[in-house]
Amino acid sequence: MQGTRLGGSLRPCTSLLHASLSHRTSSLPLFHFGNRSLVSSSVFRGENRYGSSEGIISRKVSEHRVWPRGDAERALGLGLRRHLGVVAAKRSFLTELQSIKDEADAAGPLDFESPLEVVLYPDPRLRAKNKLINVFDEKLQQLVNEMFDIMYKTDGVGLAAPQVGVNVRLMVYNPVGERGKGEEYVLVNPRIVKFGKTRDVFDEGCLSFPVIEGGPDQAPTIEAAVERPKSVRIDAQDIKGKKFSISLKEWQARIFQHEYDHLEGTLYFDRMTPEVLDTIRPELERLEKLYEERTGLPSPERISERR
Repeated sequence: MQGTRLGGSLRPCTSLLHASLSHRTSSLPLFHFGNRSLVSSSVFRGENRYGSSEGIISRKVSEHRVWPRGDAERALGLGLRRHLGVVAAKRSFLTELQSIKDEADAAGPLDFESPLEVVLYPDPRLRAKNKLINVFDEKLQQLVNEMFDIMYKTDGVGLAAPQVGVNVRLMVYNPVGERGKGEEYVLVNPRIVKFGKTRDVFDEGCLSFPVIEGGPDQAPTIEAAVERPKSVRIDAQDIKGKKFSISLKEWQARIFQHEYDHLEGTLYFDRMTPEVLDTIRPELERLEKLYEERTGLPSPERISERR
């Protein structure tokens, strides 16, 4: 990101009780006594069965008879306990699945060659999947150092790892954009927990989108208006792997969201309105042409196809 111009609830499981009754019964109304609920048997007759922890129990019921309080409560309680047990098992299963998925998506030891350079649109690495970092070693520290060097040399305030061709979930930023001033932030495996409700519009530029043909008064990167939430709350890890949470507002929130989009394979012009996007189409087409000339390959995406 270029910086000089950016100014469930659970409910009692009565359905288990209903399902376990004889097929001759209809739905059972509940009568409330204080904080207790009793099941009326006036809507069914004859031999009825319901499940219990001891097995199948038979009970003769007659019209307008109320089930004994203990039996009804045990049946309802059993249903609720079973329901909560299923919920807990499902939650544990989903957590284990997510853990397996995260492990499969992890990058392992980082592998990159120095010196790094900024990847320009429409390089496919800007759209590639970015893996979780699970090795916190000297190689990670080297990557962070080089990213800060590139960011400062190009007058940026933020940089994401895919912008230097390393497809992992890592970003660095300094709201001031000058070495020795402001505060440097390193966010590993960041995740947005909550967006603020208030939004604003601001001109954004991006180091991966330089202006190819411009006059002396033109910004070094392609800039246009992007709307974003004014605040975010995030979870992340630091360069040592320690987890932390932080709330960001205004300028820092915008920097973070711009770089976070890169980790999701989203580019800032994806968030522009059609009218705003039209104002920068010529510059994007020049970058596409430059990519084809430099690589000898067709552009992996074309802004002309987006309307």
